[in-house]
Amino acid sequence: MPAPRVELRAVSKTYDNGGQPVPVLHCIDLELMPATVTALVGRSGCGKTTLLNLAGAMDFPSSGEVRIDGRSTSALGERELTALRRNYIGFVFQFFQLLPTLSVLENVELPLLLARVPKARDAARERLRWVGLEEKASSLPYQLSGGQLQRVAIARALVHSPGVVIADEPTGNLDTASGEQVLALLKECATRLGAAVLMATHSAEAAAIAGVRVHLRDGRVAAIEQE
Repeated sequence: MPAPRVELRAVSKTYDNGGQPVPVLHCIDLELMPATVTALVGRSGCGKTTLLNLAGAMDFPSSGEVRIDGRSTSALGERELTALRRNYIGFVFQFFQLLPTLSVLENVELPLLLARVPKARDAARERLRWVGLEEKASSLPYQLSGGQLQRVAIARALVHSPGVVIADEPTGNLDTASGEQVLALLKECATRLGAAVLMATHSAEAAAIAGVRVHLRDGRVAAIEQE
């Protein structure tokens, strides 16, 4: 049995709103396994984004523990956290987050340049080829459709072959056909590349590709479905 890529153990999260505590997550237990897509589903405000942030080491629990690649995120220093996010986690956002003045190829290659990885351009071209956009390498983001932009964002998220992929409403701004392409790529991230994919979504079609569906209600796990 492979080890989980991410573990949440009795995780709760409370924010401070002007001196008033606002509980968002309550005693969450969850494992993200390699080669598996896990979907977080539930109404707006149920805690999906907060859970994504915790699983991606972008935030920390108020109580409980989040372990990524066997390491507790709360025990890591800023340099270690930066290295963990840069080397082990890929992020896919609803609004793409591409730099408008960089070409498609430069956007995909940027994480590797920041990490000073050799042959960054070759790796970026390979990821663009994987998402079917190698011919758009010299284009600027404004020249691409929404579906193409999200595929570029997936290429960028995968350029360093992360163990974990965090996707926040990845089809939220796409038409049906483009959304289906993006979902197929996320599924392939798991099945072909072995990543643990955690995706927050309102879409029943998106949730349907997941091997595990976690239903959140008012910050608690209401049910977990597994195929």
